[in-house]
Amino acid sequence: MPLIAQWIMLIIGWAGTLVGLVAFFHALLQRSDAFTAAERKTKPIWLAITGAGTVAMGLFGFGGAGTIFWLAGIVAVLVYMVDVRPKLIEVQRRGKNW
Repeated sequence: MPLIAQWIMLIIGWAGTLVGLVAFFHALLQRSDAFTAAERKTKPIWLAITGAGTVAMGLFGFGGAGTIFWLAGIVAVLVYMVDVRPKLIEVQRRGKNW
């Protein structure tokens, strides 16, 4: 494999792990009742999902034998980032109506 392709795969792998860390720490800093108000799973479940996804991406690199685990991790983290996170932000902006 060309060197540039190896570098690109390495960058993709580490970028996914970085997104996972951002998702985990975002979930960690949110109020527990915001998750139920947003009609999403509980905070401990999302901490487990984003944490496990991040660990999977850190352990199994993109493009290696464990790519399927890396893909499962990135999917889990991206579900949080594109579905749960915006809903949490919306619910918390509404204020005390919930």
